[in-house]
Amino acid sequence: MKGRREMIWLGILIIALLLGGVIFGWQKMQQANEPAAASKPHSIVMTIGGDARTTRAFTWQTEGKAGEAGILQLTEGAGPISSWNDSKVLTIEAESAEIKLARESGSGGRYTVHKALASGLRPGTAYVYRVGNGQESGWSEPAEFVTEPAESLAFTFINVSDSQGEKKADFKLWAQTLDKAFETFPDARFIVHNGDLTENPDEEKGWKWLLGTASKWLTRVPLQPVVGNHDEISGNAEVFASHFRLPDNGADGATPGTTYAFDYGFAHFIVLNTESNLKSQTVWLKEDLRENTKPWTIVAMHRPAYGGNQYDKISDWIEGFDEYSVDLVLQGHNHEYSRSYPLRDGEIAPDGKGTVYVVTNTSGPKFNVLKKDKIYHAAHTQPNQQMFAGIAVSEQTLTYAAYAVDGRKLDEFTLSR
Repeated sequence: MKGRREMIWLGILIIALLLGGVIFGWQKMQQANEPAAASKPHSIVMTIGGDARTTRAFTWQTEGKAGEAGILQLTEGAGPISSWNDSKVLTIEAESAEIKLARESGSGGRYTVHKALASGLRPGTAYVYRVGNGQESGWSEPAEFVTEPAESLAFTFINVSDSQGEKKADFKLWAQTLDKAFETFPDARFIVHNGDLTENPDEEKGWKWLLGTASKWLTRVPLQPVVGNHDEISGNAEVFASHFRLPDNGADGATPGTTYAFDYGFAHFIVLNTESNLKSQTVWLKEDLRENTKPWTIVAMHRPAYGGNQYDKISDWIEGFDEYSVDLVLQGHNHEYSRSYPLRDGEIAPDGKGTVYVVTNTSGPKFNVLKKDKIYHAAHTQPNQQMFAGIAVSEQTLTYAAYAVDGRKLDEFTLSR
């Protein structure tokens, strides 16, 4: 009997030891997997970083390991890639830097931002890419994009403004706005955002929600952002700039990425920052306009020159728009929809002889009470719904169509050469 009891206790001991070993091994495996899980890329966004025919730029973040390396891989083609070790796969090491945000909780407010520029791409070509740290579990899901064709062709882009959320639910509205925009304009080549991307720029969770909820579009179509008054605080736009790799061709003294210019098809785009460095931008703006050879010129900025209200500090810019015949100015800030008649020298001008100014309402949760109509308003409304616009540009015409998120077309106009 005694021997039997001893055998039973021995069996229990052996089972306990085996179970303890399994639990210990499981814990070690979990610990080994934690760094890889923490290093999974997030907040991935693609931009036009230079020549849209031959370059694309990528920015993403990782957490949990300071100073971790970042890698971009891409190859020609569409669809699943059989092997990322193929000799045709281009591998680019990202520029990586650790960032700490005062308001961020969780991992001590530290994360690593990675930026990579792919250059020397073939025009009019489909590519597949992924970003990560080189470890098998540290890669993003592959995504596809197409470069601009070598020859200028008609194209469409999407314009939105003021996603400016505070909660995750707020940014779901922005994502739904993009869903409807791409349903309406499925061939749109990029997005221009007129500023105020988040409510508090130093809260990283807002950026995660902004870029994460709309990731199916922002990983495939370039986002070209404008700095708003909620993106630059007291002259500091470093957090905004950390989330995007943008053309480094802006005004002297400006934070890189807050002013820049790029071409696409028949249009030249100029992005201005209404929050600081205005005089230096005036010089740069006029030099850029003087050298522009494209048929159409489009400016994007946040505070409106002409909208429900006006920003008087940029009167010198308006003189430049008049002098060099800027066609269209895309604006935000007012959280309502307004569109001017063609304007020149502050007066309504004949069609084709002035600049049209549009405020694209909001793609987020906040709407303002409709301001008083002005003599320059050709359209002025507050549908209390998120809005977007699709802008089709050919050599001879520019057609702007504005929609509410429920699919109603609220405004449309065409400029002709």
